[in-house]
Amino acid sequence: MGRISTLVLIGLGAFFIALAPLLKFWAADQLISAPANQFGISTLEAKGAQYFSRQDLKVLNADLEIIVTTRGDVKDATGDRVVWDEATVVNDVTNNRRSVDISDRRSAFNKYTGEAVNCCGVNIAKAPVTLEGQIYKWPFDVEKKTYKVFNSTAKQAFDATFVREEKVNGLDTYVFEQLVPATKTSTQTIPANIVGITDVTGDVQIDRWYDGKTTYWIEPVTGSPVKQEVQRHEVLKTQDGVERAAAFVATAQMTEETVNGLVSNAQDGRSQINLLRNTIPLVLLVVGVALILAGVVLGRRRTA
Repeated sequence: MGRISTLVLIGLGAFFIALAPLLKFWAADQLISAPANQFGISTLEAKGAQYFSRQDLKVLNADLEIIVTTRGDVKDATGDRVVWDEATVVNDVTNNRRSVDISDRRSAFNKYTGEAVNCCGVNIAKAPVTLEGQIYKWPFDVEKKTYKVFNSTAKQAFDATFVREEKVNGLDTYVFEQLVPATKTSTQTIPANIVGITDVTGDVQIDRWYDGKTTYWIEPVTGSPVKQEVQRHEVLKTQDGVERAAAFVATAQMTEETVNGLVSNAQDGRSQINLLRNTIPLVLLVVGVALILAGVVLGRRRTA
């Protein structure tokens, strides 16, 4: 019986010691991931923005409220991928007008790395799209380097470059900036007088051009975004390249309430990862060593 107890103690000790690095270097990242059943609402504010009002057929100046709602499509989430649907509603606060602009998109991405996955009917405004780069989340242990990040307005990925470290509500973050060059996003035919063309009778073709800068504040351990600022510059140009009107010109920033919620979630995720990577493996290692020593001591006593 004594010999069996010795072997059991040594065996359990060896098991705990072997389990410690497995949990530290592999299991932690597998257990922390983007949720399939995501539901979140983020709010951004854009002071002194300009947008082309379809109702007034002219450019309005206004303070805007931008509400972004994301919902996970659980039925299409499988294996390493999750699928999120996003709806964005822009409200004109100054002129008390709701839903002056509405957009939607459907994205799929790897729940651990945040990298795009092309499946499950991904689209922007119901039009099929090819995704690439980071979608929503960034990888664990974010590095101070350049990442490709998908831009839904331009419908392609562009470099997001590390620029600095910065604290957000006391939380350490890495700041990345993405510059999107002037990109034509659509062409439509409209009456010439709508964009102030008086020497043409009838309709003209108008191109919508977008360029912008997006700044991301990323918690590096979890890869979770905790703050975002979007400088969006969209204009309407005729086929001769002449700018005729602003389409959507604004600098949008997340509200304090939204940032507080994202920071809290990132802190929780970071604590869980620290627990799984460091605290629990250390406890397992200590317990494992203690069990082996106890088994050795018990075995020596038996043979003494």
